[in-house]
Amino acid sequence: MSRKVFLVGDGAVGSTFANDLLQNATVDELAIFDVAKDRPVGDSMDLEDITPFMGQTDIHPAEYSDAKDADVCVITAGVPRKPGETRLDLVAKNVKILKNIVQPVVESGFKGVFVVSANPVDILTTLTQKLSGFPKSRVIGTGTSLDSMRLRVELAKRLNVPVAKVNSMVLGEHGDTSFENFDESIVDGKPLRDYSEINDDVLSEIETDVRKKGGKIIGNKGATFYGVAMMLTQIVSAILDNRSICLPLSAPINGEYGIKHDLYLGTPAVINGQGIEQVIETKISDAEQAKMTNSADKMQEVLDGIKLD
Repeated sequence: MSRKVFLVGDGAVGSTFANDLLQNATVDELAIFDVAKDRPVGDSMDLEDITPFMGQTDIHPAEYSDAKDADVCVITAGVPRKPGETRLDLVAKNVKILKNIVQPVVESGFKGVFVVSANPVDILTTLTQKLSGFPKSRVIGTGTSLDSMRLRVELAKRLNVPVAKVNSMVLGEHGDTSFENFDESIVDGKPLRDYSEINDDVLSEIETDVRKKGGKIIGNKGATFYGVAMMLTQIVSAILDNRSICLPLSAPINGEYGIKHDLYLGTPAVINGQGIEQVIETKISDAEQAKMTNSADKMQEVLDGIKLD
């Protein structure tokens, strides 16, 4: 059976993801769409030069009609965040772009899984599901997966341990209302708060560093793309391989954490070839529960102001 990925958006994130995907997964066909028509032409030619090392893949520029037989539609298209902007500042601009993507993809006959990484990702993932009418399990956002990797890196540096030995997550919105599950974090088999180097002031510093890292990267090089591209690769390869993995993602909330809103939010979820197999309500403290509720409320306020018709 052919394994096909349809990519919408060939900017820094999209092209880096395409490169990472070809080096980490078996893909028979990679179809690339971008409103700047020359970009996919150039990238297709550039990317095919690595196939002698990675395996044969049909890489080509595409139109929306090419999505019809894809297993996955990855959406990275959107206006990038500028220095000083929050992800929520991007809502109006990127909702309009999203409408012009989802409708023609669905009309092509696409029956696969949507994977969204454009910002604000929780809002756009929620809207992708509503616009497409797809089952919630077949729409996924990258959510707080990148934030969680940044947290693991920061904790590993602070405690001088290998990053693979850090088990800690960022939950909630991929943005200003996100929070770290410090109360449940385990580092090298020991609760994070049991480390003598850790206190509330240090945790506050870590939280600030993790939250501001994206903005610092943007300020220095104009965009962030390596981390999110690799997260996309992990998600898409799991779908193509029908391999179950668990990551903190933009996942559909259905009463988890006592949240009544109909939206996607950052929480652990298991994904496989069918999309989201299970949304996991991870254990969090009372203080963290209040933060999760606040995050959902803030997301709903934004969603209430968006008209899709």
